[in-house]
Amino acid sequence: MNLLSTKKHSRKIILLLLVLVIGVFAGACEKAQEPGEVEVVAKINDEEITKDEFYNYLIQQNGQEVLEALILEKMVMMEVESNDVEISDEAIQEEMDVMIESYGGEDAFQEALVYYGFTEESVKKNIRLNLGIEALMEPYIELTDEEVLEYFIQNKSEFDTSEQVNASHILVDTEEEANDIITKLNDGEDFADLAAEYSKDVSNASQGGSLGFFGRGQMVGPFEEAAFSMEPGDISEPVQTDFGFHIIKVEDKTTTEEAKLEDVSEEIEDILKDQKMSSAYSVWYEDIQEKYEVENYILND
Repeated sequence: MNLLSTKKHSRKIILLLLVLVIGVFAGACEKAQEPGEVEVVAKINDEEITKDEFYNYLIQQNGQEVLEALILEKMVMMEVESNDVEISDEAIQEEMDVMIESYGGEDAFQEALVYYGFTEESVKKNIRLNLGIEALMEPYIELTDEEVLEYFIQNKSEFDTSEQVNASHILVDTEEEANDIITKLNDGEDFADLAAEYSKDVSNASQGGSLGFFGRGQMVGPFEEAAFSMEPGDISEPVQTDFGFHIIKVEDKTTTEEAKLEDVSEEIEDILKDQKMSSAYSVWYEDIQEKYEVENYILND
């Protein structure tokens, strides 16, 4: 179920997740093997696939990338320690929260972890590594006030605040069902509880039907018209769309406001740093490689 029109847009979240395959690869090769022992990892009828075959296949397919990622991880952690870089648990959790939000909530995030075979701890480990890289790369990224001002002038409309509504809704199939729910609301029952129990919009029912803030052009016509005509605290009569009948509750509203540089300069700095990060990364990586002696025993066999 998606009430948003095709105009809906989400800002890309940039994270340097460089070692996503390490956990899977390392886990496959983790168990110690006794000399002369042949460990079987799979069987097709009587045909066996040994751990050595599995290991050699992984080396051939992903060995170079995985080993380089492991080497990078070790070098970054050594650099973090030698430069006294502090990465707090709070900073890691903040990045984690952004990632969870980008997936659409805790449930969707947990499903993604299971699908890709990761744990929260492995993700936090990657975040720690990313934050370490970002901190170590700070001296490689130069940013001037003139660049911030130029970006603001060229992209000012993106920072202007348009009229928005923060609303929740309960979606049902019939007007009769909608009226029954409105009766329950009038009797003092909680909107969020009723959304969790009755709304067929499963994408937000467990969050009390919350749709968050949205602007004009993001919702289907009748829904948008009703929501923007209401005031915070108002609950609508049944509103019919192609999805069914909605009971809308407006939580908050914002008015159109022109952006000021001082209010968005920090956000612009983050955007520009992300843009500069890619080009600066190769220079930084070459510099730290020169500081360490790396001997590759596996891929040179």
